[in-house]
Amino acid sequence: MENIVLTIHLLLALGLILTVLMQRSEGGGLGIGGGGGGGGGGVMSGRSAATALSKVTWVLAIGFLITSLTLTVLATMSSSGGSVLSTGGALTPAEAEEIQLPPALEGDLLPPSNADAPAAPPAAE
Repeated sequence: MENIVLTIHLLLALGLILTVLMQRSEGGGLGIGGGGGGGGGGVMSGRSAATALSKVTWVLAIGFLITSLTLTVLATMSSSGGSVLSTGGALTPAEAEEIQLPPALEGDLLPPSNADAPAAPPAAE
């Protein structure tokens, strides 16, 4: 069920992107270049007639929101019910046995002393 809703959700998202990109620009956002708020083409002017493309955009946007909410509900229903914080991060004994530590390091791990010869670059032949 979740895969079907997710597929529909992705198709709605692609359709919404395409319909928004196909719409005609109105001269910039928030009335920039449109003469301001009181002008003929401004933001605060009368409502223009809705085109078929704007209606399709609304339908796709509403469908996108509905599928988003549906996916959220499905995800909460299929969750284990426990929180990551409620477990405290403690490992079970079986998990603790599965963890393998790296092998112990042996030998001299100290940096060379000043008495040693300095490192020289390789000689060119």
